[in-house]
Amino acid sequence: MENKQAYLSAGDVAQMIKNGDTTSLEITELALSRARDSQNTLNAFITICEEQAIRDAQNSDKLVSKGKMHGPLHGVPFTVKDLINTKDVRTTMGSKIFEENFPRFDAVVVSRLKKAGAILIGKTTTPEFGHKPFTSSPLFGHTRNAWDQRRISGGSSGGAAVAAAAGLGYLHVGTDGGGSIRIPAAANGVVGMKATLGTVPNDSTPDTFGNYSYTGPITRTVSDAASMLSVMSGPHSSDIHSQGRENQDYCSATTHPQDLRNCRIGWRPFLGNTDIDSELLSLTSSSVNSLKQHGALIVEIDESFESPEPYWRAINQAAWKSRYGSYESEWASEMTPTFLKSIREAEDYSAIELQHAIYNRTTLFRQVQSWFKDFDFIITPTLSRTALEIEKDLYDPVLIEGREAGIVRQAWYPYTHPFNLTGHPAITLPSGFHSDGLPTAIQIIGPYGADYDVIRCARLFEISNPWENRIPYIPGLG
Repeated sequence: MENKQAYLSAGDVAQMIKNGDTTSLEITELALSRARDSQNTLNAFITICEEQAIRDAQNSDKLVSKGKMHGPLHGVPFTVKDLINTKDVRTTMGSKIFEENFPRFDAVVVSRLKKAGAILIGKTTTPEFGHKPFTSSPLFGHTRNAWDQRRISGGSSGGAAVAAAAGLGYLHVGTDGGGSIRIPAAANGVVGMKATLGTVPNDSTPDTFGNYSYTGPITRTVSDAASMLSVMSGPHSSDIHSQGRENQDYCSATTHPQDLRNCRIGWRPFLGNTDIDSELLSLTSSSVNSLKQHGALIVEIDESFESPEPYWRAINQAAWKSRYGSYESEWASEMTPTFLKSIREAEDYSAIELQHAIYNRTTLFRQVQSWFKDFDFIITPTLSRTALEIEKDLYDPVLIEGREAGIVRQAWYPYTHPFNLTGHPAITLPSGFHSDGLPTAIQIIGPYGADYDVIRCARLFEISNPWENRIPYIPGLG
């Protein structure tokens, strides 16, 4: 029974608490127990804030007994990636430098989730400063894939995605600077969304004007992702891109998704890459065709596309060097070697090269937005192969069916970082299981600002490709 409760949707849990069928304390204790018991196997948490969570759950139940409830997520346990500030709960950014950092304020999204009644149970793992799609760091070691502990969790929101897949809480907050929500969500068979730039305000970035990093939901269902987005979105004074945005009820996109009649969908199996696992390609192509039953016309696109990864890398590495480079002289021996290599590479960029990368970002936006003159949505695979082996790291070559396909950022997830640069909404969804036992995934991209429609399309895909009852075996949890 406990195992079944752990995999309920957040919406069902909230309704059960409201109806008196369970209590927030019971649900929170279950989530905390599973988080603790899975640490030796999965290692999804940097911090489990047990005392605070129990206290908050007890207070939540007192309100229910008085007929008073905070909001739509009242009493539901959630986690937060350890790049995001949480008041009085340490925020390490996966780095020994900030091992004892206790913020005085919650980030905007955390504050909004708490206001909606959700209960924070812990901080999930991230590589140092979120710099790679492998969730490992000198501070905590490796976070392992929920489906196969010999494989990576993906990153940099690896802990959040593993927690979602393993039933360690119900709602999970991640960040995405180049695919860091979508990559681990795809690798672990869950839902992850990067909304349009500014839909969810980001008060953590030091550069709001040039921002390319997003905060978003990782969940087991599209409906739960919509519930989180409804709470987290809306304008905030800290984020220039959020100004003028209106709050929207994204939940109605999942309860009344309508159909896809007269909808043209462009299927792009390649996006600047030349290699993809043949079985994964077959699985994702077949799953996309399931949208035809909802009335969609699927058109395969084979036009060339130049990978923006080189200038994505220039912008990111320059930002990391500017923000964290001053710690190198004192902390280099305690820092992740791949992060040090990344920021040292930034020393070779000139100001002119960086400005050209910024110009290229605008060119890319105009190119991608032009796709939607002919199509309502673009769909791609999310990854070119299933999760990499646990011993791999950022600068190792990616093998696809025994072939060296190139460096990780260009060969494993060429499909994600273009839309960090352009700002378009993108959601990843499980599309099946490979013969190696690991999940595959597709990514739905919509026009700028079309978050509601992307969620609607995602819900229809979920209806045609149900995965909610697929649960990984976790040693120690069952």
